[in-house]
Amino acid sequence: MAVLRSLLFALIFYPGSVIVVGLAWIMVAFGERATIRGARNWALWHRFCARHILGISTHVIGTLDDRQALYIFKHESMYETVETLALFRRPVVVMKQELLDLFGWGHAARAHGSIGVDRDAGASAMRRMIVEAKRAKDSGRPIILFPEGTRVPHGEQPPLRAGLAGLYKILGLPVIPVALDSGKVWPRGLMATPGIVTMKVGAEIPAGLPREELEARVHTAINALND
Repeated sequence: MAVLRSLLFALIFYPGSVIVVGLAWIMVAFGERATIRGARNWALWHRFCARHILGISTHVIGTLDDRQALYIFKHESMYETVETLALFRRPVVVMKQELLDLFGWGHAARAHGSIGVDRDAGASAMRRMIVEAKRAKDSGRPIILFPEGTRVPHGEQPPLRAGLAGLYKILGLPVIPVALDSGKVWPRGLMATPGIVTMKVGAEIPAGLPREELEARVHTAINALND
């Protein structure tokens, strides 16, 4: 049954996404608000397909709202990278620079306000990231980061990438860590099983902490749902 659900999801969600994302790309011409609306429509389409085809839904323990902070999410699946666009009304997402360099998609992501991180680039890329981060802060929007850099199997606790500490220092914002267990129902790949993805919102971490303390507290908090 899981195989059939996953196949049906692929046959419906991805062709539908071509249409929804295409419309979102067109909406770039109408400004940031329209672009954000287009991205949220895609996230709601993903949520609808995940819930009604795969049988996957989200349960949030705690409160996620649109107040400005640096929201740090555990990363186990593609699921949360799209779901965050539905959990927040106007999020700014920090993502790999190569995604922003993709034709079409990158144009829309930049118009949405995304921040690109290139860990292997030099000083010019860092200056660009600083400009984008400051622009995001000035917008008053919540900022989302997946500090592990890639999807990890449920239960694993890799070290955090350096981008977290850099953004934390540049932005001067409090951090809201979020643990999750999406890897239980939707690990890397197309195969998913029905279930509930739990997201546990951790205690706020204030701005201005030393790097070691920040990373230790974030690492503990985002792994709170590990088995």
